[in-house]
Parts: sequence; C-alpha cells; structure tokens
Amino acid sequence: MRKSTIHRAALFVALAAGLSPAHALTQEELVAKIQAAGYSQVKDVKSTAEGTTAKAVKDGKPVTLIIDSSGQIKERY
Repeated sequence: MRKSTIHRAALFVALAAGLSPAHALTQEELVAKIQAAGYSQVKDVKSTAEGTTAKAVKDGKPVTLIIDSSGQIKERY
C-alpha cells in the first residue's frame, strides 16, 4: 500500500511540474497500459527523442510502438 501511495505522489508531482503523462508513468504502469490496449509480450521499453518506444505483439504479429507525450500508443510502420 505504501508503494502505491508513493507512486501516486510521484505521478502527481511530475504532472504538477509539467512533465508529460507518458514520462510520468513508471515502466510497470506503462507496460500495463500497453497490455490493456491489446498488446502482449511487451519488451525493450526505452525513452527516445520521439517518445517512449517498446516492442510488443498484437494479433500474433510483432510491432514497434511509440508512446507519445500525451500517452497515446501508436504503431511505428
């Protein structure tokens, strides 16, 4: 419970400081968000100049994802 409270406080501080939601999420939270969007086998999560990138599988096919500063998940083609 304390860990959850700390994560919420960190997220609130990051958002209050003007950081984007995608960068305010922990890696665990980001992976959960990607999985909730229908992707599996999420790996290689990295922060880049264009946003956060990750590799995953959707409908049996490997995809590269970009999570932009607003938290939107997009497939890179």
